[in-house]
Amino acid sequence: MEHIARDEAFALLKKYNKDPFHIQHALTVEAVMKWYAKELGYGDDAEYWGIVGLLHDIDFELYPEEHCLKAPELLREAGVGEDIIHAVVSHGYGITVGCGATIETAPEHEMEKVLFAADELTGLIWAAALMRPSKSTKDMELKSLKKKYKSKGFAAGCSREVIQRGADQLGWDLAKLLTMTLQAMAESEDEIQKEMDAEEA
Repeated sequence: MEHIARDEAFALLKKYNKDPFHIQHALTVEAVMKWYAKELGYGDDAEYWGIVGLLHDIDFELYPEEHCLKAPELLREAGVGEDIIHAVVSHGYGITVGCGATIETAPEHEMEKVLFAADELTGLIWAAALMRPSKSTKDMELKSLKKKYKSKGFAAGCSREVIQRGADQLGWDLAKLLTMTLQAMAESEDEIQKEMDAEEA
């Protein structure tokens, strides 16, 4: 599949995002998307899935009130294909952003549905990891994740409704989505840390 090269995509992300928290989130969603591509039989497109994950929040840091609305403009300017733009915008499907607009672009391809479901969930899993003595996802068990998920006050900014809607769109039960996303994060954590360290160096 023809798409923007990974190093160009990363440079583009960093053009609009300086906050290490946002960079780390982008790298996490990239890694999770690549993991899912391989797991779900789209191994040949893993790089492509990853780039969608890397760029999904490109407009969030500078234009939080116009999240998913500003992205197409930033991506088109950089020559990114319409298929990636559609995927990026669709992860906001049904969500009303700060400026009052509701994102109408629905996820169609399985890749877009995975992005929708996993994006919000990675935030919740990472928040849960940071509460642990190890500060890691690698020793986190599903039952402790489920407990955090059910606790309304925990990581309240991560919408359970969006995560559940994501699982429904995929036709998965919530436990499958939690299990797979946790595994994806645990397996890619070291790699992401390496890349974050390189950024700070």
